Amino acid sequence: MGSKKKVLVIGLDCAAPDLVFDMWLDQLPHFKRLAEEGVWGPLKSTIPPITVPAWQCMVTSKNPGQLGIFGFRNRSEYSYDNFWIANSQAIKEPAVWDVVSREGYKVGLVGVPQTYPPKPVNGFMITDWLAPDTNADYTFPDYIKDDVKRIVGDYVLDVEKFRTDNKDELLEEIYDMTKKRFDLVKALIQQEPWSFFMFVEIGLDRIHHGYWKFFDKTHRKYQAGNKYEDAIFDYHKYLDKRIGDLMSVLDDDTVVVVVSDHGAKKMEGAININDWLIREGYMTLKSEPDGLVKLEKAGVDWGRTKAWGLGGYYGRLFLNVKGREKQGVIDPNDYEKVRDEIIAKLEAITDEKGNNIGTRAYKPQEVYSGPNIDQAPDLIVYFGDLYWRSTGTIGHDSIHSFETEVGPDDAVHAEHGIFMLWDPKEKRGKRLEGLQIYDVAPTVLNVMGIDVPADMEGKVIQF
Repeated sequence: MGSKKKVLVIGLDCAAPDLVFDMWLDQLPHFKRLAEEGVWGPLKSTIPPITVPAWQCMVTSKNPGQLGIFGFRNRSEYSYDNFWIANSQAIKEPAVWDVVSREGYKVGLVGVPQTYPPKPVNGFMITDWLAPDTNADYTFPDYIKDDVKRIVGDYVLDVEKFRTDNKDELLEEIYDMTKKRFDLVKALIQQEPWSFFMFVEIGLDRIHHGYWKFFDKTHRKYQAGNKYEDAIFDYHKYLDKRIGDLMSVLDDDTVVVVVSDHGAKKMEGAININDWLIREGYMTLKSEPDGLVKLEKAGVDWGRTKAWGLGGYYGRLFLNVKGREKQGVIDPNDYEKVRDEIIAKLEAITDEKGNNIGTRAYKPQEVYSGPNIDQAPDLIVYFGDLYWRSTGTIGHDSIHSFETEVGPDDAVHAEHGIFMLWDPKEKRGKRLEGLQIYDVAPTVLNVMGIDVPADMEGKVIQF
């Protein structure tokens, strides 16, 4: 295998370079050691920068147009209301651990998104929060469930509900989940044979969404002196301690990679995309909604509707095209004209005070490659440079909202996550720029001395 180096990938969902690198590095001794002795830098995420599909884009080194996955929920066959959930069965491309397995080396996986239901690997797999609970077949092989029970008792796949006003309980749940995940990983690292081990902790994502307004003084909902001012910082210190704990049991042939799928930043508010489309004349309802209603219950007059959208940390906008959608109204010859017209209007959206928020809208053909681009939304919308999320409900009094339709949420996703690589035998201390999420898998394989498949889209990071 050439270098015969092993690799441990520590995945921290939603770890933000602004916090880890710029704000708190001097107070996080193990992160600081990784930086001072390794290579590190911001890692540009996928379009869109969300958990699904970002982690799978990372481990396959394939873009969403190749994978055919553009979010957790994906539209089926140009339907208006039929969506499928992107679990492991939607992943047709080999991941980095599949390549390692084929080379005959053992792998271990814990909590990597979109691994449920589990697939066979040359080693073991404990899947992610897509599993309904730990009574499901969430491991491969099945007997690993017994090891999980023996090591941590009742394993926690995810917190029950991170969009909640019960902040004390949420903190307890996040710490309990994280402690059990790290305890489990530490035990398995020492118990099982492996050459490649990857785990993902989702706690940072949950704590960012739940507590961002309590520490960010620029957040419109920030209140000085609040009880949870240090909640996010304290959790970073806990993660730092647990990473150091893992590093203490590794041998000198193990390279550590710390990586995140995207970053985080404050949420300014939400744009009610369908109410905006109604206002601009692109959507028509059969009657006025009685309060807030979901799209599928809004009585959309599809024969008079040109476009509709979905909610989320980015906006997904679909056009209603003749011959494509069941009740399409846009002539295919006018498709680009209408799309460009909508882009111009989206980019002119202002906040509640009339200030342009800086919205960007992407055509999938311009940002993706591969055979599945036609399954993407017609427009991928970053409202206010992602500071504003999108809501899918209809019946708001304004196009602006400052509470989400899914519960309390203080943060949105940022385009850059983190990347750190540390080799105990080679001291570097170098910051890198221009890193892409697609570069992670090729770099890991290169470190291990395994040939990088020619169809991986990323490059081997040079350091």
